[in-house]
Order: sequence, then structure tokens, then C-alpha cells
Amino acid sequence: MSKMKPRTLSGFMELLPARQVQFDRMVELLRRSYSLYGFTPLDTPLIEASEVLLAKGGGETEKQIYRFTKGDTDLSLRFDLTVPLAKYVALHYDQLTFPFRRFQIGKVYRGERAQRGRFREFYQADIDVIGDGALDIVNEAEIPSIIYKTFTALGLKHFKIRINNRKVLGGLFELLGLSEHTSDVLRTLDKLEKIGPAKVTEILTDDFAVSADTAHRLLNLLTTDDPMAALEAFTGQSVLFDQGVGELSTVVKYLTAFGVPKDHFMVDLTIARGLDYYTGTVYETVMTDHPEVGSICSGGRYDNLAEYYTDRKLPGVGISIGLTRLFFVLEDQGLLNDDLLTAPADVLILPMTEDLSHAITLATAMRDYGIRTQLHCEKKKFKQKLSYADKMKIPFAVFLGEDEVTANQVTLKDLTTGQQVTCSTEEAILHIANTLAMRAGGTPIRE
Repeated sequence: MSKMKPRTLSGFMELLPARQVQFDRMVELLRRSYSLYGFTPLDTPLIEASEVLLAKGGGETEKQIYRFTKGDTDLSLRFDLTVPLAKYVALHYDQLTFPFRRFQIGKVYRGERAQRGRFREFYQADIDVIGDGALDIVNEAEIPSIIYKTFTALGLKHFKIRINNRKVLGGLFELLGLSEHTSDVLRTLDKLEKIGPAKVTEILTDDFAVSADTAHRLLNLLTTDDPMAALEAFTGQSVLFDQGVGELSTVVKYLTAFGVPKDHFMVDLTIARGLDYYTGTVYETVMTDHPEVGSICSGGRYDNLAEYYTDRKLPGVGISIGLTRLFFVLEDQGLLNDDLLTAPADVLILPMTEDLSHAITLATAMRDYGIRTQLHCEKKKFKQKLSYADKMKIPFAVFLGEDEVTANQVTLKDLTTGQQVTCSTEEAILHIANTLAMRAGGTPIRE
């Protein structure tokens, strides 16, 4: 029988064990950080009815979605976590308490062209706060503190949260006579960092008939070094603009109280977030030492999350981290902490007697104490067994021969330092637990 060559589809990430442990550690820290702010975990189905997922989409979304039929049912894989959240809140509105604060970490699927750092299957880590009819601006000020807390817990130090408000941009477009091109101008501005001001100016003038003078005035304002001061010159001329400046000022005012250091955030009027549903504060977070990576966390305020599913007004604010892409970038830049303990066990027990009862009892006692323990009972040479522990980076080995069984003791070897001692089971357990506690420090990212 011919053998089929094993392969992983392009655009799908498959990790070796040590890297999987590092990825899972990041997920665990994200869960812990989100929980500190009172967010509840949520999990929605990977597969939804196509009409539900595409109610808000169409266009590019429909081109990228993985869609299939099962019998007479038209089904699709979710392409983000926001649309399923909208469905969830509309469906369970009567059972939920508002403001509804949820986090969700899960896989999404997009059938786009796979390329380096872009995936067809990837994890997103989202948080959203959903209000019932209204949602206070303080929620928009709290979001950057969650971003700061989360990335700091992961080990990132050099990052900056860039903040803007879509109402400020909308008001500026009114004042500059660009209202009819709002969506197009926003999408163009969203490309500013990638294509540069000259190309943006060219698109605005050639494609949307914006005068060169207006395009230059807009770009000069958006790229000023003191944005809040520059905005004062336009106050009192547009209700929308004034509302946006007021919201932006409030968010900035509360950031320090929320624990975000001043060197970790900035007002950046070029942040547009090209998606149409953002209506207020918008965020993008970048690694300051690696600007080529682009945004590692983005999001913003939207006025009506579930308008395609219900007549109730459900405003919200949220952010999303593309976790798979972030992990890929960190590995590619050599920023993952390889000193982190990634072994599947803390102790490898090597029985050297025919009767394995004592070894099994010892393994049970260690597991009862919370020590991850593996029994190695394969018919291998002793040197091969130690080599196994070394390759797996298991920090401790316990030898259990006739002498140890007779004396009711164990021989414990620290495979990190090479130190070896014969002692009681209780002493071995305490030594392992204390040593592991001392070595447990460290974060998944090491800049």
C-alpha cells in the first residue's frame, strides 16, 4: 500500500510541544488579565448558519468565509468573534445582565491567501463591554488599561497604545467639505503608515476629487506633534467634532488613574480603523521596537452591536488581539522566553525493580501534592531514560531501586544542577515543590 505524505495545509499553524506550552501560557495569562477586570468567559460555536454570519457582512467577508452545506443546511465557519457575539447578545438578551462584559479566546477562519504571518485558521482574543441603550465613556477609558495590563503580564515592555475618536475625524471631514467621502477617506487614512502621506494625498485627490490644498491641510493636522492643541482651533464649528474632542479628552484624562503610564499611550489622529461600524474611540497598539509588525491589538467603540438581529440598541466597546499572528511574530523576532519551563512533567520516576508498586505509590503521592509526575517503565537502558528526561527538559528525576525501597527512601536528582540526594519521600516532595516555586518566575515574552 502506498503511503500518503503527511502535510499541514498552508495558513494553518501547528506547534511542537514546547512552543504549544508557551502559546498556552499566553492564553492563560490573557484569561487571568481579562478576569481581573470583571469579564466573563464566553464560547460560541465554530459553525453558524451562513445567513446569521453574513447578515452584517457580504462583499469581502463573503469571499473569505469558509462556507459549505450539510444536507439542506447552509453553514459557515466563523470569521471573527464579534458577529457571533452580536448574535449571542440578541438571542440571550432577556437572560443577560447589562453592561455585559465578556472575553472570548478562540479560533476563527478566513479563506484568504495564506502568506508569511497571515493565517487561515488563527486564534483571536477579544473583550467587549455591551450596554443596554447606552454605555458610559468610562468604559472606553478603561480599555487601554486592560491592554496595558495584558501586554505587561505577557512580558512586553516596549509598546504604545494609540488612541483617536472617529467623531473627531467625522467632524473634521464636515469642516473640510469631505462628508460625502467619509468612508473612503477613512479607509485611505487607515493605510497612511503603509503607503505614506504622498500616496494618500494622491488617492484623495485623484480618486475622490479632494483638492490638493484640503488634502495637505488634513494630513498636516492629523500628523501634528501636539494633536489636542491643534484640535482647539476647530472647536465650536461642528457639534460632531466637539463631541468627539470631548470624548477623546475624557479618555485621556482617566488613563493615568487607570494605571496606564504616559509613555505607553498617545493621541494619534491618523488612527482611523477603516471598518464602518466604529463610531467613537478607536485604538491600535504597536510594538515600538518593531513598528514593521503593525498593530498587535486594535478595536474601538460602536453604537449598535446587534442591529441586524434586534431593534434594541446595544452599544459597545471592544478590542481584539490576533494571538496566532502575535505568537508567530514574537517567535520570528526571537522574543519568546525559552527559559520558561515547558516540560510536560516536573518529575520523571525511574523504577529499577520488577515490582512497580512502590513507584506507582510514589507517583500517586506526588500527584496528590500537585507535582506533575511521569512514570518511565519502558524497557530501555538507564542512560536512554535520562536522555529522555533531558530532551523533554524535565527538571527532576527520581531513582527507585531495591535499596531505596528497603530504606523507605528515594534518590532525587536535580537535572538542572546535577545535584543528587537520597532522602524520604516527604523530603523529596517538599524539595521539588520549593525548587519549582523559585523557578516559576518569568513571562512568555522576553524583550
